[in-house]
Amino acid sequence: MTTLFQQIQNLFERTYTSIGINLEDCLVDSTRSRQLAALAGAQCAELAEHARTFLRAVDGQLRVGIYYSQWLIEQLERHDPRAGIGEQNIQELIAFVEEIDHALHAALAFRRGDTPNREESYARNLELQAHVDTYLVLLLFVAFFRKDRKISKKDRKWLRFHLFESRSGQGYEDPTIRARYAETTALARKYTRYLESLATSRRIEEIRIFHALPYADKQQHILALEYGARQTPASPPDNLQE
Repeated sequence: MTTLFQQIQNLFERTYTSIGINLEDCLVDSTRSRQLAALAGAQCAELAEHARTFLRAVDGQLRVGIYYSQWLIEQLERHDPRAGIGEQNIQELIAFVEEIDHALHAALAFRRGDTPNREESYARNLELQAHVDTYLVLLLFVAFFRKDRKISKKDRKWLRFHLFESRSGQGYEDPTIRARYAETTALARKYTRYLESLATSRRIEEIRIFHALPYADKQQHILALEYGARQTPASPPDNLQE
C-alpha cells in the first residue's frame, strides 16, 4: 500500500519532475534531528519542533534529513487525511506536506546548481514555494471529498485561514525568522489567489515556470501580477479539480 508520504511526493513529481530518489528514505529519528539541529545553529531552535527538514551539501552531494515527531505521525494516523480533513488534522497535514515540498524543491534547485546555504533568500524561496504548493495540495484533498469535486468559497476561506492568516510569523522572537514568514505568507496569499483565476492546464504551466525562479524574481513576478490585477477587471475563479 502506498503511504501518504509517497502519494504526496508522487503528486509533486507529476507536477514538476522526478528527483530520482525516494524522500521517505531521508526520514530521520529524534536523536538524529537533535544532532542536525545543533549543527544548523541557533536559529533552528525557534523552528517547528514537530516537523523539520535539514539540508546540506557534502562532497558535491545533497544531504537531506526529514524529521516528523512521533506525536505528529500519531495524529495523522489517528485522523488520516485520506479519509477527510478537518480541524483535527489540518495543521498536522500542512506541516507534513511542507517538509516534503522543502526537500523536493531543494533537490530540484541543487540540480540547477543552487546549493543549500545560509542566505535568507534561499530559505525564503523554499518557504514561499511550500506555501503555494501546500495550498494547492489542500485544495485537491478538499475537492476529493466533495461529490461534485467543486470547492466552495467557505472551503477556500477555511484553508486560507489555516495556511495564511493563522501563520503570520508574529510568534517568532528572532526578527529574521519573523520577517521571513510574514513576507512569504503574504506573497503566497497573493499568488494563490492569482492561480485560482486560471484554468487547470494554465495553472500547471504557470507554477512550473514559477518554481524555477530565484526568490527575487518570484517576488517581482507576484508584484507584477498584483499590479496587473489592479489594471484589469478580475475574471471569476475556476473550481480546482484533481
